[in-house]
Amino acid sequence: MNGPLIIDCLETDCFCWLSFQCFSVKHKQCTCYIIFLPNNNMNNGKMLKMPMPSTDSVKVAVRVRPFSQREKNSGSKCVISMHSRTTTIIQDPKNPEHTKTFTFDLAYWSHNGFQKDKDGVFISADPGSKFAGQKEVFHDLGRGILDSAWQGYNTTLLAYGQTGSGKSYSMIGFGANKGIIPNVCEELFQAIENRDKNQEYQVTFSMLEIYNEQVRDLLSRIKKPGGLRVREDQQLGFYVDGLKSVPCENYAQIERLMEQGAKIRTTASTNMNASSSRSHMIITIQFKQVFLDRDLTKLSSINLVDLAGSERQKSSGSEGDRLREGSRVNLSLTNLGNVISALADAAMGKKVLHVPYRDSVLTKLLQSALGGNSRTTLIAAISPADICYEETLSTLRYAERAKKIRNKAVVNTSTLMRESRGENERLLLGCGNCRMAELPACLLGPPCDQISWANQLEQARQEWQQHYVAIAQEQQMMKTFPHLLNVNEDPQLTGVLKHFIQAGTYPSQLTPWEGRGKRVKSHLPAGFGSISDKHASFMNSGGKVTVTPYGKCKVIVNGVPITTKTKLRHLDRIILGSNSAYLYIGFPSERGSEDLSRFDYDFFQLERAAAEGVSADKLGAMNSGDGKADPSVLAVFQDYVKLMPLVAEANQMSKELKKGLNMELKVKNLASSDSRGCDLQKEVTVKVTHQRTHQVWIWSKAKFINRKFLMEELYQRFLDGEDSQVAQEDDPFWDPVEVVHLGSAHIWLQSLAYCMKYEEQVEFLNCDGLEEAVLHIHINPCSPTGQARGEEDVVTDPVDLLGKRMDFQIRLVQCLGTKWLKEDAERGVQMGYRIYDLPNTLYTKPVWKIVNPQIDETVQFTTLNASQEFLNYLQTNALIVDLWGLQEGCAELSCSRLDLMVTGEGHILVDTKKISTVMDIGQSNQIPELYLKLLKLEQETELLRNINRILREENVLLKESIERTSSSQQAHQPSSTRKITWMTAQGPAAREINQMCTTQQASYDREFARALKVFYQSMNVARGQFLKLRHYKPPEDDRMLRPFVHQQSQMLKDFGDLLESSLWKLKNDVALIVKQKKECLLHAE
Repeated sequence: MNGPLIIDCLETDCFCWLSFQCFSVKHKQCTCYIIFLPNNNMNNGKMLKMPMPSTDSVKVAVRVRPFSQREKNSGSKCVISMHSRTTTIIQDPKNPEHTKTFTFDLAYWSHNGFQKDKDGVFISADPGSKFAGQKEVFHDLGRGILDSAWQGYNTTLLAYGQTGSGKSYSMIGFGANKGIIPNVCEELFQAIENRDKNQEYQVTFSMLEIYNEQVRDLLSRIKKPGGLRVREDQQLGFYVDGLKSVPCENYAQIERLMEQGAKIRTTASTNMNASSSRSHMIITIQFKQVFLDRDLTKLSSINLVDLAGSERQKSSGSEGDRLREGSRVNLSLTNLGNVISALADAAMGKKVLHVPYRDSVLTKLLQSALGGNSRTTLIAAISPADICYEETLSTLRYAERAKKIRNKAVVNTSTLMRESRGENERLLLGCGNCRMAELPACLLGPPCDQISWANQLEQARQEWQQHYVAIAQEQQMMKTFPHLLNVNEDPQLTGVLKHFIQAGTYPSQLTPWEGRGKRVKSHLPAGFGSISDKHASFMNSGGKVTVTPYGKCKVIVNGVPITTKTKLRHLDRIILGSNSAYLYIGFPSERGSEDLSRFDYDFFQLERAAAEGVSADKLGAMNSGDGKADPSVLAVFQDYVKLMPLVAEANQMSKELKKGLNMELKVKNLASSDSRGCDLQKEVTVKVTHQRTHQVWIWSKAKFINRKFLMEELYQRFLDGEDSQVAQEDDPFWDPVEVVHLGSAHIWLQSLAYCMKYEEQVEFLNCDGLEEAVLHIHINPCSPTGQARGEEDVVTDPVDLLGKRMDFQIRLVQCLGTKWLKEDAERGVQMGYRIYDLPNTLYTKPVWKIVNPQIDETVQFTTLNASQEFLNYLQTNALIVDLWGLQEGCAELSCSRLDLMVTGEGHILVDTKKISTVMDIGQSNQIPELYLKLLKLEQETELLRNINRILREENVLLKESIERTSSSQQAHQPSSTRKITWMTAQGPAAREINQMCTTQQASYDREFARALKVFYQSMNVARGQFLKLRHYKPPEDDRMLRPFVHQQSQMLKDFGDLLESSLWKLKNDVALIVKQKKECLLHAE
């Protein structure tokens, strides 16, 4: 316990104390205090009890919100259930039987069971509903914060959860549904009004934001480059130097300050091309009670912290990126998690050597709140949707660790020397002798910086007068002029910026209202959220408002980019630059009682996606056949919509920093399927193209998000006027050159199951479902020596190949019309494929600088004992050949054949399951000679069995035929004649007839095999047409719908004609063969 703590707890008229510092050999420092007290008879022996710290665990509450509109549109299912006020259960959507149960201090069900009252407040729909509204949350958490503050404790409320989970709603609220912060402030001032007149109360308000490890004062319009400094004082601990703290006399003033802070926060996030969800916001209310009759003060600091979206904390968020976890944007939450884990371990009795408070700005300022002098509450906000399962589970685990932390809170009291009433008041209005060492770090500056309360109050009153005038002017202008309201991802920041379009006969540019009774210059400043100087003009003339883009500046109206003067209508949606969204409010005569809340951030992005031709239906959400949307596809669509503004911001930063990159969203596997023809799992990727060198990269969603954070850091340095040049290996806009997946071709293997040749030209389809190139390929059955099989080797039933040796060759002949090579002649291509149980992908040799590269590579495969599984695979699966694009400087693709098993002739073995069971791991990949001999003997035995079976069947048929001939002749001829005829039948004539029948039978089999071959080839063509039909999606543009329907009708007609002609030809061929066979049998008889 330190010296000032003891002194502050002693009520004496006089004392003195000495302090000295000691250093150990290991450089450890401690401070010792010697306190000299007067005689106890002085002051009548009165002494206050030294406040002992109370050990409190962090109080944890979890709250589940309703489905968002985006989740409703996605057909999301609820995976959260709460069976009591303390228990939360989460269900794995992929494995519904797998659940996890968490127990917290409080669990709030706000998902359903509610309705609006006449004032717009959400209340329970019926008495039996378990719905928890804002009132219930404040009653449990907010009142506890107030009670602790009145007792003199420091209190902290942390809101944690992924972006859009409802953190800000619980903390601030929306509309009539006020959150914890406004309710705490309102009730605090209500209680002050009803308190004893012998007490004096001082309330100050401060508001800051932490983004990218920089602190921004949200009550100051002056932006300091690099942000405010976090300093450390021996008594204060960590504090923010220069943070503005405004005295407040009522709740209305705090409400205005929060609006002002939200406006500055919105403008700052727009300037940085960054979402407000990536920053932390801390509101601090410093509450001081002065007891004039007891010469005593109590000082409490109420910290209300809205943390950044927790999804950036995932350790796998940047998996596969060379700059993994390199962003300072991620640093704060990552280190907060480390601090919570360390404190939780310490509370469980584990040995913890170090708690990393100093590793980030956020954890420095929250040092007292976590494990220190504060009563702390954490509210974890979660989404109920199955598509947010991973994030929700992560949040619940985070909260579970936090509830183990133990704090040591004390009552913060201060005493004053008793000399006179006037002196008391003078000291009370000044700094006093307070325990600053125990205050949270983000509240105060050094003591020498404090000015008297009276001076602070007077200065604040003058500013409030100016502010009230500005508010009145703004409200009047909103009633008079058309204007733009900003729309932000955070609902709390929507509508805080207003840009008035005043009347005039000349172009009137966008005029942002600053809220101080003045307007800024007519053009938005350069860099304002990618809005360049002279970006667009807004003209208010003749009772209408028009917008005209300047040059090539980007302006989007109702999701559609515009390039010429466009008339605006009431409630039009406008996006300027990359992602600065505004809702146009028309003239007063145009306005009605519209619900503006439906035009939220999601509305803008969905409209933008629809205009770009992206929808859930186009991605294949309704392809399941049962009419229900595919949740995985809907989740991909939501990812696409979320990433759209981020990609636009990244492109803008690339442009301003002159990096020359262009990024565009792609849906990987949009038109691809697996070897069975089933659609593959889709995912959103970002295609990155260097506009000068034409180099291409494909980034995963996680990698792009990580890079976006790093880009924002670099961009912020650029805006601050610092050096934005970095080494190439640290540049988030740079990556080493890599191979690029261009598309896939599907070659169905059914012909191999009938020992038939396959030769075709097959399309490579890219992720957009468009043709990237054409592959010329041969797949031929062959002998062990590589000789092609003839028509006589065709089988009518694949079961005839069961247990036999099969050899076949795959020959990649040529790649035709490759777009990748047409775009840049210096590029190259490779192909890769893998068949059945082959452990590695086989790649062709790279071919460079040729638009129609000649591949001409042949590989022979062998199965020594064809299994039923392999034959089934050939009948139902396709060979997938991937086309890869090579760029100058990239590593070429290759595979080691050491892991492949080969025959003695060097052919690659497939269908090796049986072989693998008898081979030792340490043996060579070549089949043992003994095993080969054994297989050969088995094959010869099976062959002899088949020959024997065929001979027996032919013998039976021949015997029956002879008997029928004999009985027919006996019925028409004398006995002597029948005897001669029977004897003659045993001679050369009978043998000739038998030989003729056998020859005819072989001929019929060949004809039948040939007919089947033609039919299977026709079916392969039909299958290709069917797949093409399957991937064709209707256009979003209604004008293109008629040509699309005509094209679809023609393709369906062609498909039907082909199917009908193929079946008709097969029917005729089979009928002809049967007819010929009957004629032969009749002739033989």
